[in-house]
Amino acid sequence: MAVNIAGLVSVIVFYLLILGIGIYAARRSAKTTTADVLVAGRNMGNIVSIFTMTATVVGGAYINGTAEIMASSGITWTQAPIGYCIALFVGGNIYAPKMRRSGYMTIFDPFQIKLGKKIGTLMCLPQFMGDLFWTAAILAALGSTVSIILDMDETISIISSACIAIFYTLLGGLWSVAYTDVVQLICIAIGLVAAVPFAMTHESVNFERIQDSWRGEVKTSQIGLFIDVYGLLLLGGIPWQVYFQRILACKSPERARLASSVASIAIFFFAVPAVMMGATGSAADWNQTDYNGTIPIPPEKMSYILPLVLQYLCPLPVSIIGMGAIAAAVMSSADSSILSTSSVFAKNIYMEVIRPNASEREIIWVVRIAVVVAGTLGTFIALSAETVYGLYILCSDLMYVILFPQFTCVLFIEVTNGYGCLVGYFLSVVLRILGGEPLIGLPVLLKFPFFSEETGQNFPFRTLTMACSFITIVLVSKLTEMLFKGRYLPRKWDVFGCSEPSYRKRLQKYDEQHQHELYTLGSAKTRGPSKGITETLLQKESEPTTELKD
Repeated sequence: MAVNIAGLVSVIVFYLLILGIGIYAARRSAKTTTADVLVAGRNMGNIVSIFTMTATVVGGAYINGTAEIMASSGITWTQAPIGYCIALFVGGNIYAPKMRRSGYMTIFDPFQIKLGKKIGTLMCLPQFMGDLFWTAAILAALGSTVSIILDMDETISIISSACIAIFYTLLGGLWSVAYTDVVQLICIAIGLVAAVPFAMTHESVNFERIQDSWRGEVKTSQIGLFIDVYGLLLLGGIPWQVYFQRILACKSPERARLASSVASIAIFFFAVPAVMMGATGSAADWNQTDYNGTIPIPPEKMSYILPLVLQYLCPLPVSIIGMGAIAAAVMSSADSSILSTSSVFAKNIYMEVIRPNASEREIIWVVRIAVVVAGTLGTFIALSAETVYGLYILCSDLMYVILFPQFTCVLFIEVTNGYGCLVGYFLSVVLRILGGEPLIGLPVLLKFPFFSEETGQNFPFRTLTMACSFITIVLVSKLTEMLFKGRYLPRKWDVFGCSEPSYRKRLQKYDEQHQHELYTLGSAKTRGPSKGITETLLQKESEPTTELKD
């Protein structure tokens, strides 16, 4: 096949534009401290916050995956737009204010303060895996699009896109990522909106073909899966470092709440053109197009439905614009995911566990090295991905069954301690493994109610696993607290330091380690340091705490 020269040139121009903006943002930001790199100095305004929060969800996997599932299963099963819309709204109004008010730098800071560094570090593992799968999913989405529209090898497109995202993320941290998100989101909107009318009015498209199937159907045997998918999107969509990195970069809790609420609406509207493109692909008679593949399109090729529609149902200039939209969607999420992994490793593992006395310069270099490693691993997984939507769902699966109950308990359940979290953690991991996962060839070892050899697990076992973990965390934490407080067990046996004196000591140590940042972010009026984490967290929850002023 001959390479589509016009399309290739347009993509190169687009990449150069994004790279230029990333470099510009890096030069503009005073990248001198860890806070500057990880949370943009907590000085991100409303407009940039809204754009970058929206862009973290609206990636290649979101756009391609939504079109894929609409074409293959109908609107009923297109659950991601609604699930993530609610997730951002709930996260912004319940979780975000508490996180931002406390002045954390990553989502795992409250884990390490409340549970201790050892258990807090263990909680990072699901996040690392989720971020890697997420990066792989969105890079794979770009590869499939480029290979169809530009007649290029998808391996080249995946590697080149990853290299560009890694490069400007290396230079400017969150500021570079946020500024490029603004441009990328605009490109996505223009590209998709421009392509929809051309695709829907193509002569091969007849929507009467799908008048009985576009709604989709939830069979009795699929009710459990349907509940599980909504749960892992809605609740599993909350405890993401990539999301809270933006929350913690906002100037105040109120601005974080506003940005997340607006972004929750925006991501729903970005799904509309993707849904329309998926329906169009399903309604098309591909025999009337230049498409020479298998007709009807087999299920394993449904992940290509959006690029197929752009290539064969749209004029060349429009398909090229659409290609730019997909490339923008991929890079807007790839850079965020890579930075998220790097931030957690640098802050919660290297700085807190390996080198507590590391200098600012050393931490910044650790972030840069981690960016390269995370981007490389994500690229490697993307090259072997088989289903975009499968990876997309698997990311939230990890967050839902393992991390969501832990995160909720640490933030809102006072009795939570390391013993409860550790038992709940391993319970959720064991139950999830026993439940099996066909996406990665994991066999079913525990057959939940309504299981069948043909359809697999028909019970919402993910939701059950999450609920069991939540209950276990609370019960075991309460039990161990009673044993240590009642002196039934000696304090010297408290290996995780869950007693009140140990907890206060960790809070005070955190304050000492981050005193420079707390002073820098202090009130402009008083010129003094902000309230420390210790004082903030130990206040009564019924009273609003004093915000960190920027």
